Amino acid sequence: MSATPTLLFLEGALRMKETRNLPVTVPTTLQELEELVARYPNLPAEAIVKQDLLRLGMAFDAASLGGASFKEKDYFIFTFDHVPLGEQDEQIRFRIPEEIRLRGGHFELAPTVVSVRVNPGSPYRVKATERGPAVFLGDVELGEVEFPPVPAFYAHRTSAGKSPGEIAPVIEWGYLIYLTVFRNCQYFGKEEECAFCDINHNYRQQKAQGRPYTGVKSLEEILEVLAWIDQEDTTAQVYTITGGSVVKDLRGKKETDFYFDYARGIEEKFPGRWMGKIVTQAWEPDELVRFRDAGIRIYHPNYEVWDERLFDLLCPGKARFVGRETWMRRIVQAAEIFGPSCVIPNFVGGVELSKPYGFSTIDEAIRSTREGLDFFMSHGVVPRFTTWCPEPFTTLTTIAPQEHPPLEYFCELLSVWKATFEKYSLPVPPGYGEPGPGRAVFSVSAFMDVVGYEGRASQRD
Repeated sequence: MSATPTLLFLEGALRMKETRNLPVTVPTTLQELEELVARYPNLPAEAIVKQDLLRLGMAFDAASLGGASFKEKDYFIFTFDHVPLGEQDEQIRFRIPEEIRLRGGHFELAPTVVSVRVNPGSPYRVKATERGPAVFLGDVELGEVEFPPVPAFYAHRTSAGKSPGEIAPVIEWGYLIYLTVFRNCQYFGKEEECAFCDINHNYRQQKAQGRPYTGVKSLEEILEVLAWIDQEDTTAQVYTITGGSVVKDLRGKKETDFYFDYARGIEEKFPGRWMGKIVTQAWEPDELVRFRDAGIRIYHPNYEVWDERLFDLLCPGKARFVGRETWMRRIVQAAEIFGPSCVIPNFVGGVELSKPYGFSTIDEAIRSTREGLDFFMSHGVVPRFTTWCPEPFTTLTTIAPQEHPPLEYFCELLSVWKATFEKYSLPVPPGYGEPGPGRAVFSVSAFMDVVGYEGRASQRD
């Protein structure tokens, strides 16, 4: 019998009381930002600032949120916060926007969408001004801030009385409908959980705070909300089906059958209405054919980290139940099913430098990641990355104090990603909206912000 969300919650309750280490925040200075912008003319300033906001999180003055109506964080799969929910200021807890869009300021930024990660110790603070909220680094304004609008369909309640944001939230400024249909993972405990992942810990924190947080969403309630989106929304273009790994079974079904029911149900009800993505484990080709034939267009078998030693240490459940060699083989084989440009595996940018297992230098970490990028992109597969956030209660934060990877690392990572992407003349990854500074909506890394950017010629010459 497989573990249920309730059982996972009860078994893991004590984990939240364990000693854990909050990330060590070394503040960025304006001089450092200016130096990196000058040193990397191949990268837009928007991407560099965005990566630092993701790397260090943001602090919010309560006054910056007052009187505004905006889409708040739905905590759609992970917390992406640097401090536990229970330790956040009551004036801002659950009143934080999902994302911000900043523009102008010291670097004259084009509109830049950034996922919000709460960190009261961050050097980046959102404050109220006469013109509205703005992000400051010390006394310097980095940009005026816009909060995401509340989608019209959020005004409804399901037949069970649930908020649409609880069932089918939107992110990326409304572009992506994010369907976490299983809000736990059956890789459970330090011996199996990915060491950087807080999906189970997020579930427990939400429940501990008394929030409604559905562990397994029914297809019926998802279709109910999607019907409102279909009728009332024109912003959403893509949906993602995802959730934790199923090791044995869930609701009497094996993993592929469990997730397939959602893909088939959505596409039968709304054929081709949105581009369908699925983010799951790496599966064998015969299983993937079913999803493709059902209407799924994009497949994300996330490999998390390239280095073989780190894969085994940081992804112990995946290493044990699937294995790194099998995982990578399945990614390449998936390209034959969906087409190479439609297989977009994620890796966790920065976790290569985590303690105590990670590389000791930026050069070593980048060298390893470059190898992985070249391997996949040579097959036409374009990996994306999310920015590692050392959330409380994960395995890594319970075993060692974690330092945020240096901003220089992310500048090097973006440079290597961009150079490899251009080396193989690959197409823009589908399902992510428009690329480039001022247009990209992907909010948890700046990989889409650098696509097509030609650089600051005056600084290159």
